[in-house]
Amino acid sequence: MGINIGEFLSKRAFLTPKREGLVCEEIRRTYQDLNERANRLANAMMKLGVRRGDRVGLLALNEPEYYDMYFGLGKIGAILVPVNYRLASPEVQFILSDCDARVFVFGKEYVQVVEPIHNEKPVEKFVVISDQPPEWAISYEDLLAGASPEEPEITGGDDDTLTILYTSGTTGRPKGAELTHNYYYWSSVNLSSTLGLNIGTVSLIALPLFHIGALAGPPWFVHTGAKAVLLRSLDPKRFLELIEEEKVNGFGSVPQLLEFLKFVPNFEKYDWSSIRVILVYAAPVPVTLLKEYFEKGIEVRQLYGMTECNTATVLDSENALAKVGSCGKPFFHTEVRLVDLHGNDVKPGENGEVLLRTLNMMKGYWNRPDDTATTIRNKWLYTGDIARMDDDGYLYIMDRKKDMIISGGENIYPAEIENALLNNPKIVDVAVIGYSHEKWGEAVKAIVVLKGGKTLTEVELIEWCQGKIGKFKIPKKVVFTNSIPRSPTGKILKRILREQFN
Repeated sequence: MGINIGEFLSKRAFLTPKREGLVCEEIRRTYQDLNERANRLANAMMKLGVRRGDRVGLLALNEPEYYDMYFGLGKIGAILVPVNYRLASPEVQFILSDCDARVFVFGKEYVQVVEPIHNEKPVEKFVVISDQPPEWAISYEDLLAGASPEEPEITGGDDDTLTILYTSGTTGRPKGAELTHNYYYWSSVNLSSTLGLNIGTVSLIALPLFHIGALAGPPWFVHTGAKAVLLRSLDPKRFLELIEEEKVNGFGSVPQLLEFLKFVPNFEKYDWSSIRVILVYAAPVPVTLLKEYFEKGIEVRQLYGMTECNTATVLDSENALAKVGSCGKPFFHTEVRLVDLHGNDVKPGENGEVLLRTLNMMKGYWNRPDDTATTIRNKWLYTGDIARMDDDGYLYIMDRKKDMIISGGENIYPAEIENALLNNPKIVDVAVIGYSHEKWGEAVKAIVVLKGGKTLTEVELIEWCQGKIGKFKIPKKVVFTNSIPRSPTGKILKRILREQFN
């Protein structure tokens, strides 16, 4: 029997048709409802010419339509390409062109983002989640209403690609990680077998669904029969209200979200009694914050993973304080090695590159065979992260992948921003580094060298960036200098810049 994630929803609807599977604001859907909509989406897409292996883009907030498309496209062997809703129009167009998407679905909030690119015809059909579509797009609900609710023929699965998630590239070009049906199946198995059975049946999704930290949730919830509560966009007060109203048992988070929640007026009066576990990604949780949540009786479990493999290690709550700074031990079905520059395993306490091997690992990067060959070697995923492991087998990340900046849970690669800034006619050289930021953990700082005789201010450059790169990538600080330190091979010496300007 093969694995098809779309068929998971068919089976869940057969087993527990009346069980509630999704809540989003006033929308409440049973598994039977969810399956019928997924079937309509699958049949509608086939009417538009979508077939096995075709790509369909989705630019939206955390909408119920994610479930329609995730499982509906999965049933017919097509591929969902979630697009970061913080991207600018040129960045969205690049992704659609790179994956050669056939259809593009987008929320009504993003008509102005999509409108500048629709004349370029990056896709065959535009579909908008709105009752009042522009003349060049189709209404999503009209599309579903005209399609059959009957089960389509299940097509594909196993090692076929189910989603392509674009990650920022160190060369400045985003890469699409191909995640298969097997990837999501084994992610579900890995999470369940490692975290145990006492994690509850109601989960709140507040992190954006274009991130693997959130996108790995729906197949897991359908597999286990759990209910997902969707928060369309981050509203800390509404977040706390939903925990009370829906009796939420757990949620995924980044450290900044846990901080934001504390600033909601009367935070201490909200009822957290239903919460059993919080899974935290992206960065270590400060000790003081850990203690605050533990005092409320809440289990905080820190995870280490990435788009290419979302279940690498997890820290058990019993050792969260004793092993401060660690991201834990490998998941049940994940192997971890640390190797030196020559590929030899290092001893406990020594630094080495993190290698992962598991059944929920990406298939490769879309149309990037060289990058794939560099990253996956002999079935091991070379993460580029440097870490050490103590005598008890707990992993400690010492240095992040390349020079990546993590701002509010978003992975930002400096090269991408540097390439954009070099398009400014007044700039001759530039380097981008991260700096500590009270609100976001880290933020972007640009070190800029101007062309002779040119003048430019911080405010002018930040304004120039608007619409060219995603807002979360725009530098919050700009420093002007005479030169950028480089190695003999021309590589920017980021360490020196951090010492000099931070």
